[in-house]
Amino acid sequence: MAKIYAIANHKGGVGKTTTALSLAAVFSEMGRSTLLVDLDPQGGLLRSLGLEPETFKATTYQVMLGQLSIQGALIATKLPGVDLVPANLDLAAAESELIGEIGWDRLLKDALAEVAHRYEKILLDCPPSLGVLTTNALIAAEVVIVPLQCEYLSMQGFSQLNKRIEKVRARGNPDLDLKILRTMYDARTVHAREVSDEIKATFGDRVVSPIIKRTVKFAEATVAGLPIVIYQKDSEVADAYRKLGEEM
Repeated sequence: MAKIYAIANHKGGVGKTTTALSLAAVFSEMGRSTLLVDLDPQGGLLRSLGLEPETFKATTYQVMLGQLSIQGALIATKLPGVDLVPANLDLAAAESELIGEIGWDRLLKDALAEVAHRYEKILLDCPPSLGVLTTNALIAAEVVIVPLQCEYLSMQGFSQLNKRIEKVRARGNPDLDLKILRTMYDARTVHAREVSDEIKATFGDRVVSPIIKRTVKFAEATVAGLPIVIYQKDSEVADAYRKLGEEM
């Protein structure tokens, strides 16, 4: 059965989609069959692969509403052994449509059960919110990876997400493991170094060892429709994501 990871942070622009796609590329290099599930209505995973979200009709939205099996929404990606369940703006309506449904917080977990035997890894790319979709991901996952920007305000904002993780543990997923990934790190600034050290001191062994540095290559990789692990395979950032994959 697949091991399921949620990539979550209610703050946007911290590297959730980049991390999900990069880990998928690393798992592909390792020969691990992997499923990416896009839970962000902005369709970041599709855009990062050079695809247009609005051209897809079978998406996570239909899966979450029970209109389509997850098998019916799968598409193959350019990464060997990696499939994707795409998302687009339709998914934004799921927040209001699902709340109040019986077992609304377990809809994704139930959907994934259909295909979990086919994959070794499942990666859930969460939206920048703590609503229905992120809660579903946290209930379904065994590990939540939180990309945390090396800035003071990011640390301050983490407490809200941590409270949601604790509620999920208390109410339905007691074994949910937390891993923190430091991102947007700029070694040239004292501030980034201090925040990185404080994250490590505060959260201890919940912080993974690789640090993802800030680089313009991320934007270039997105334009090229490739994960950074392939676009700049010998870079420091690619090596950091490979180390993350090994730790996972």
